[in-house]
Amino acid sequence: MKIMENILKGYFYSPSRGNLSDVSMIEEIIDYIREKPEKFYEIIVGCDSSSEEEPRFPIAIVVLRKGEGGRFFLKKINYRGSKKKFYNWKERILEEVLLSCQMALSLRERIVEKTKSKTGFCNYQFRYIHADVGENGRTKDMIKEVVGLIRGNGFEAKIKPESFVASVVADRFT
Repeated sequence: MKIMENILKGYFYSPSRGNLSDVSMIEEIIDYIREKPEKFYEIIVGCDSSSEEEPRFPIAIVVLRKGEGGRFFLKKINYRGSKKKFYNWKERILEEVLLSCQMALSLRERIVEKTKSKTGFCNYQFRYIHADVGENGRTKDMIKEVVGLIRGNGFEAKIKPESFVASVVADRFT
């Protein structure tokens, strides 16, 4: 599917910088970390979706500067007009997780590539994907499946109530 082929292409929205290309967004992340290299940073990805047959999937990338807030970037994936339909909520949840994993894998690769020759750029971790599932509600039966999918892609899963990137940040843009 074209959307999954190159998920980083296109524009990302930043509340502090407006619309950014994929290259500019990655540079913003790197510059933000370089501003205070003595601090510790976490890069986290999460996704939500609207409840339609042709839903919107806002994917949020959050860069936390521990103890000092952070920045976020958002990309909306839209399946309108495509042949891909989502007839039940379980399919949408799995697509959220797949999109999050694809974004995280692509982003991590590009950040490592851009910073591999830079010294002093190691005070961050990129290990969590936040999923919009939890012990309460109808998504509780999907937790093992979702966590397994995230772990299978080399990340650690956070679920509700700890999955604020998916259930709060991305949710605001659904």
